[in-house]
Parts: sequence; C-alpha cells; structure tokens
Amino acid sequence: MIGYVTLGTNDLARAGEFYDGLLRVLGAQRAMAGDRMIAWAIRPDQPMLVAIMPFDGKPATVGNGVMVALQASSREQVDELHRTALALGGSDEGAPGPRFGGVIYAAYFRDRDGNKLDAFIRL
Repeated sequence: MIGYVTLGTNDLARAGEFYDGLLRVLGAQRAMAGDRMIAWAIRPDQPMLVAIMPFDGKPATVGNGVMVALQASSREQVDELHRTALALGGSDEGAPGPRFGGVIYAAYFRDRDGNKLDAFIRL
C-alpha cells in the first residue's frame, strides 16, 4: 500500500550519510538520487524511504506526531538500528525494549534533522 515515505532535510549530503549507514543494517541501499533527494530500498518492488529537500525552497521542519517505523527482523536488529542511529549523530527518543504490553519490541530515535523514527518487531 505504501510506495515511499519522505523525510525533509536541510542538508542532503548529511542526510545521505546518516541513512546510508542506518539503512544498511536492514540491507537497503540507494535506489534513486537527484539534486534534491535520495531514496533507499531493500528491493525495487518494496517501499522506499526518501530524504528530500523541500521543493518550495523553505526550510525542512519536523512534523509533530509524525514518525516513520522501520520493520526489523529481530530484537537484535532493533538494538543495532538504535545503536547505529546514535553513532551516526542521531538522538535517543527511547531505548530498545518491549512496548504496548509486550506486543512489540521497539526503539525510538531522531535523525540529524530531527525526524523521528522507530525500529520495531512484532512479538
């Protein structure tokens, strides 16, 4: 149902470095790139995550209540995504652990532009 999700950035090179390192943990790589955007995917037929500079020329801002969830394959991969995000200059928004009565295992973090992400696995 979802083809891609975009996250705004004010520094495409910096966002590219962050997401190259982070999404490598999931096996994703750059699928498309241009002067205002970079897209990553695991496979061409799967949804993409896109870092993009706003087309209206105004600064990218973070949406309150907006979050992108990255589906992991194991608790260990959730832990690795969280560790990698912080090592790449992201900030912690919630350490890895069980959530929602133990239904999921998740970790929360922000990228260098302040966009909120979640790495999770359903238990």
